[in-house]
Parts: sequence; structure tokens; C-alpha cells
Amino acid sequence: MKPSAAAIKSLLDGRNADPFALLGVFAGPKGAFARVWLPGAESAQAHDLNGRPLGSLTRVHDAGLFEGAIKGKPRPVKYKAQGYGAEWWITDPYSFGPVLGPVDDLLMAQGMHFRLYDKLGAHLIDHEGARGVHFAVWEPNAQRVAVVGDFNDWDARRHGMRKRTDVGVWEIFIPDIGPGRAYKFAITGPRGKKLPLKADPYAFATELRPATASRIAAPDAHQWGDAAHRAHWAGSDPRREAISIYEVHPGSWQRDDNGWFLHWDALAERLIPYVVELGFTHIEFMPVSEHPYDPSWGYQTTGLFAPSARFGDVEGFARFVDGAHRAGIGVLIDWVPAHFPTDEHGLAHFDGTALYEHEDPKLGFHPDWNTAIYNFGRREVESFLVNNALFWAERYHVDGLRVDAVASMLYRDYSRKAGEWIPNADGGRENWEAVNFLQNANKALYGAHNGIFTVAEESTSWPGVTHPVHERGPNGGGLGFGFKWNMGWMNDTLKYFARDPIHRKHHHDDITFGLMYAFAENFVLPLSHDEVVHGKGSLLGKMSGDDWQKFANLRALYGLMWGYPGKKLLFMGQEFAPREEWSEAGALDWHLRESPAHEGVRNLVRDLNHAYRAHPALHARDCEGDGFEWLIVDDADNSVFAWARHAPHAAPVVVIANLTPTLHGAYRVPLPRDGVWHEIVNTDAPHYGGSGQGNMGRVEAHGGAAQIVLPPLATLMFEHEG
Repeated sequence: MKPSAAAIKSLLDGRNADPFALLGVFAGPKGAFARVWLPGAESAQAHDLNGRPLGSLTRVHDAGLFEGAIKGKPRPVKYKAQGYGAEWWITDPYSFGPVLGPVDDLLMAQGMHFRLYDKLGAHLIDHEGARGVHFAVWEPNAQRVAVVGDFNDWDARRHGMRKRTDVGVWEIFIPDIGPGRAYKFAITGPRGKKLPLKADPYAFATELRPATASRIAAPDAHQWGDAAHRAHWAGSDPRREAISIYEVHPGSWQRDDNGWFLHWDALAERLIPYVVELGFTHIEFMPVSEHPYDPSWGYQTTGLFAPSARFGDVEGFARFVDGAHRAGIGVLIDWVPAHFPTDEHGLAHFDGTALYEHEDPKLGFHPDWNTAIYNFGRREVESFLVNNALFWAERYHVDGLRVDAVASMLYRDYSRKAGEWIPNADGGRENWEAVNFLQNANKALYGAHNGIFTVAEESTSWPGVTHPVHERGPNGGGLGFGFKWNMGWMNDTLKYFARDPIHRKHHHDDITFGLMYAFAENFVLPLSHDEVVHGKGSLLGKMSGDDWQKFANLRALYGLMWGYPGKKLLFMGQEFAPREEWSEAGALDWHLRESPAHEGVRNLVRDLNHAYRAHPALHARDCEGDGFEWLIVDDADNSVFAWARHAPHAAPVVVIANLTPTLHGAYRVPLPRDGVWHEIVNTDAPHYGGSGQGNMGRVEAHGGAAQIVLPPLATLMFEHEG
């Protein structure tokens, strides 16, 4: 049937919602019939993909619309176009069939497609005899969607897409384009309004900010050499492994000679050996996904599947992770499924409706960050986020995800006053949709990737954060995380060390209280970036006393932390005690390492890490109560604490902290075994910048106790000789 003039006009104006009904190759009564739009052409000859001529077409519209009968049956074709002295070839995207199939539709509709990142987005593929890029995007409420890019002059009329009505996905295969091309989606909303051009939610690569287009990424070509590393963690229980995490903002750890961000290869050359030497087991990167605004540190993400273009090509991140793994270092990334920014090229009102977010700001707007909150109860949104978690584990071999702002997800009234939030169906404040999403994300990750673990930044007393999903509790099943940040320990401990030692005896429980709940969850002890920004000062600046006491307090804190039950996390730079708080605008103050006091703290962190890893008693029962035993818990007057750490088939380690400037020459410490105890850490050692007080490397216990020299503002560790 010949199309109406109105249909042709809507096609040429870029308003037609179904260009595949008008363009392409169709079966006719006398063979095949072709129609193609070739702007700028005066003549067009059809050929099959092997170059055999099929016939010439007639120009039926001055805009370059051609049609006519061609030889044979419907098939993919290409055209030799001529016009105004030029000649060019173009393969017709409208002569190709769909790429997605009914199984994809079914799994998408059920929310059970765990390889969406292989189907949606932009993928270089071979299809029906041609090489090109398949584009697919979820836009269920859009009237029309087109791909625009540097391959079609950003002309929204040129590559209108085919809608898969049942699932709301639009797709098109465009032959003869390849990696590196920039693109976006041009969308007409449900009421006919044209939206700002949108970046691809599933893009694997992006332009460098301030540009915001997605880029077609080449297929994964990295040859991995990390099998031994992955096999080790796949066969391990991370709760019983030494895990000491160095948290890094990749844009400000160091900079190049021009003050620009280090690309992944340069960062690997510098950071991986540094972390190995310091004895950390893992690097945790603040979000590496694409984000438009540097001061957001990556926590306002617009490209969840794309490593930021700030740090070079996306394969560079794969090379970094592989290099870290070969050196025995795990890589964790911060993951932000709680919210997203409302930049017009991003997910906000993506198809002209509240698609990824809630329409009602009482559910869909986050007052703390001026961002949109994902609609966790929507099947397709949950699938998008779960697939993103799986993607980083699959594509980049990351060892784990630290999930940001979990508390903001769990409570509908988070940071809201009365009347600013909507209760759940039971009238409560719990966000059960978010709970279900977190459980499903953890189940999917742990089910698909042996050795991976997840960490929740969760600041409330929500029960069962690190309990299995199937384990019933006050709020249903556990959330299924591997670990949880121990924010209570962090707050209490920093508050304690900020006090003048003369007052610490009145706040003894700031240190002891944490042991009341230390084994209720699997904890990470975090001294993170959040504690050294926004006017909070550096960790050194938080310590009480004069300059000598500040350094001594910080060393004592680190010793206490590494001897305390729980995995460890330290933000970059704090290993050498910066005097100023962190800023993302430049590199760390590396010149401070020239000072013996600062380098002494770094030496201590290195030795603490190596001791923590070398002595199973310090890590193998981090998450179990039978690995901890109080020895001195009630000497508030002297602000002295002592405990033992235990592990099966390992010598016990005793940790003693004297948190006043008073030197105790012969302090009686109960010990779990008689005999010789060797000193493995003394934070007052001269090598660390301390006064050099100590026990000549050993003490001997008789009758269940030993007389021990306790240096001022110091933590000691001893291991039993047996």
C-alpha cells in the first residue's frame, strides 16, 4: 500500500513513530519493493551486501526519498547514492530485522534478565551479514525514539527506532559504524514534547565532561591474568581473611605534571606498588562511574556502566584491576544505587515521565543531595540496578561493591520532617521495596560470582544487614550484605580521641560500648573520606593535645583500630597524617612525608597491616565473639584497655592501649597464658616518631599476669611465644 502524503511528511519531519513501516525492503506482488531516504542524493542504485546490483530506484521526493522494485526477495541492501557531484555508499538500517528476540522480551517483562547489559545500550555486532552497532533503549512511554550522533550529523530525523511494544524497548541496527562514535537518544515524550537529548543508561563509555554524550565502546578485548587471585577469594570466607582497605579518590591521590588526572595505567604504576608496600589487601575506589560534576566525587552518577573518561579509556580500568589482582590486591568500588542527579541528559524523566524515579517528590526526591530516588518497586528499575552490579563483577572483575547511603534507602522518612514523606502500606517508615531490591542484588551477586563481597554503608541499627536473605528477623530476612561499616565505632572512637586525656576517664564507655554489639554484624571499621571533609579537618587535626600528643594519639588510635575486631578501612593520605582536610581539587600533600613525624605514622600503618595479616589471631575471628576476650575493661581512671585476640591453631595476641600521656613503668596486665610474649607493635617506637618507651621487645607472664611498661598515649601488641 502506498503511504499517504501525511505519513511521508511525518517521516521526513522526524515525527513518524514507526519508520520501519515506511522504509526498508518489503515483499510485493512482483518481487521486492524498496524505499529509502537518502538526504542529498539525486540518484540511488540498490545492491545486495555482496555488491551485486538489484536495480535503480526513483526519487519520489525532493528531500531524497527513493522507492522502486528490486530483484529477489526482501533482504538487507546497500545503496550507491549520487548527488551534486558526490558519490557514496550507505547500508540501509531499515532493511534489517530485529536483533532482540522473544526470549529477551519474556525475561525483561519478568524482571529476570540478568544480562541486560549485553542487550540494551550500544553493541558492535554482526547481524544478517553486516557489521555495525545495535542500539536498544527502554522508553515505554515515548512516542518516538531516534539515535543521533556524529555519524548522522545529530539529525533526529535519520535513525528512528523500532518499538518492541510488549516491553517498551526501542531498537535499531545501524551498519558500518564502529567504536568511538558519540551518540545520544532523541526522544519525543508521551504528549508529543521533544525532550533534551539523553545519554544512554547502558553506555559502556562516555565523552569527557563537560561533554555528555555516550560513546560506542569496542568489545571487551582485555586478556585477564588474575585467575589465581580470583580462585583464592572464591575459596575463602572473607569474614576470616585479613581485609585492610585503602580508600582512594582516583582523581586526587596524585596528579600528573600538568595537574591533570592520572590515567589508569599511570595510576597503576604508582598506586599498586604503594599499596603493596603498605600492606593493604584491597583498594576501594570512590565511584569510578561517569559523573558530570567533579566535587560530587562520583556519588552523583549519570553513567553507571561507564568508567569515567577522566581517567582514560575504559579498558584502562580493566588493566588496573588485572594489575592489582596479579599483585595480590583486591579492588572494590563504591556503588550508588540510592539516587541519581537530575541533569537533563541523564535519567530524570527519561521518556517524558517519571520512569526511573517516583513522580511524587515525597518518594522520589532526596532533600540532602537534590537528587532523584530510584523507584525500587518498579521491576525494570530493579533489573537495571541489579544488572549494573553484575556488570562490574563480570566485565571488570571487581572484588566487591561498597553500597553507598543504604540507610537513605531503607527509610521513607530519611532526612524528612513530618508531612514530607509517605508511609508504607502498613503505616510504617520502612521502604520495603528498597529492602527487596537490596536482597535481590545481593542474591544475584553472590549467586553469580564466587569470591565477591558487598559492604553496606548503613548508619542505623537496622537488624540483619549482614545476615543471609533467608534468615528471618524483626524486619523479615537479612539484607544479605557481606559486611557493614561500623559507624558507631567510628563516631565513638573519634569523639573519645578528641577529648583531653584528663577527661577521658569520664567517657571510658566510648571505647568499651562498641564491644556490646561488635559481633551482631560483620563489621568494617571505617576511617573514611567522610571524616576528613566539609570542615571536619584531618584525622590528625581531630586529636587532642599539642603537636606531639596529636601524633601520639593518632598512632595510638591506629594501633587500637588494627587490634580491634573488624576489617579495616583507611582513607588515602591518612597513612601519613595530613594536617589539612582532604580536597578533591588537587593531589595529596605528599611533601609531608619528608617530615619524620608524618613518615613515622606511615611506617606504623605499614607495620600494622603486615602484623594484622601475619598473625591470624588479629583477623581470623574478626566477626565472631570467641575471637575476643577482655583483659582490662574497667580501669577508667588510667584510661587503659587490654584485650586478647584468639583464633584456632594460632598464638593469641594481646592488645594494650594506654590513652593518657602518663608513662606506667610496671603496669600489671592479666594475660591468657604464662610464658614469653613477644612485642609485635609499639606505637611509641622511635621509628614511628614516639618517645621510645617499651619492654625491650618481650615480656614474661607468671601466674596469669605480667608487669608491663605502658608508654604514654600508645598501643602495644604482644604475641605469645607458643
